[in-house]
Amino acid sequence: MSRFQALLFDCDGVLLDSEPMGCRALAQAVTTAGMAMNADQAAAVFSGNSAQASLEWMEQAGLDGFAVFEAADRLLFQMFDRDIPLIDGVERVLGDFDIPMAVCSNSLIRRLDRSIVRTSLAHRFGGHIYSAEHVSAPKPAPDLALFAAERLGVAPQQAIFVDDNPHGLRCGLDAGCLGIGFVGPSEHRAGHAQVLHDAGAHHVVHGMAELHALLTTFSLPLRPEIKELT
Repeated sequence: MSRFQALLFDCDGVLLDSEPMGCRALAQAVTTAGMAMNADQAAAVFSGNSAQASLEWMEQAGLDGFAVFEAADRLLFQMFDRDIPLIDGVERVLGDFDIPMAVCSNSLIRRLDRSIVRTSLAHRFGGHIYSAEHVSAPKPAPDLALFAAERLGVAPQQAIFVDDNPHGLRCGLDAGCLGIGFVGPSEHRAGHAQVLHDAGAHHVVHGMAELHALLTTFSLPLRPEIKELT
C-alpha cells in the first residue's frame, strides 16, 4: 500500500494549458492602461502569483490594479468561452489513479468557476477545487495545501503536491507534502526545470507522461477498470 493518499494539483500550467492565455490577457490590459507589456513580460511578472501580489505590483507601477484586473478577466473569460485547453495527457493521469484529488490554485474563485469547473476534469475532484480565497494566505504560504489535505481527510505528509512554479512548490513543501515540479508543454522560461529543482522539488517532470510514470512508482491505487488492463 502506498504511503501517499492524495494528489494536490495547481491549476494553470498543470491541469489547464491556460497560462499563455492569461499572460496575453494581462499584457493587453496592462498595455491598454498605459504601460507597454508583451505576453513574455507578463509571464515573468505575474505567472503563479496570487491576485494580491499582482495587484500590488500594478499599484507600485502606477496603474489602477483593480481596473487592469477587470479588463484582463474580461479578455480571459472571452478566451475561455471559446476554448479551455487541457494539458495533454492530464485526463489519463486523473482517470487512472483511484485516490482523492484536489485543486490548489492562487487564482480567484471566479476564474476557477470559468475555467477548471467547466471542463471534463472537474468531476475528478468531487468539489475539492480550492482558491487562495479559501485561506488566509496564498501560495507560497502552506495554507492552501494544509486546507486541501484537511478537507480530503489526509495528513499533508500523505499528499503529493504538483506545481509548475517555485513559490507554488513552497506551499506544498512547507506543508510537508512531497513536491513535484511540473514543466508543461507551453513552458517557455529557460532553465525552468532547474529553477524547480532549486526550489526544493523532490522530483521534476516534463509533461503528463512523465508525471504518470513517476506516480506509478509510488504504488498509488488504480481505478478498477485500469487494474483490469494491467
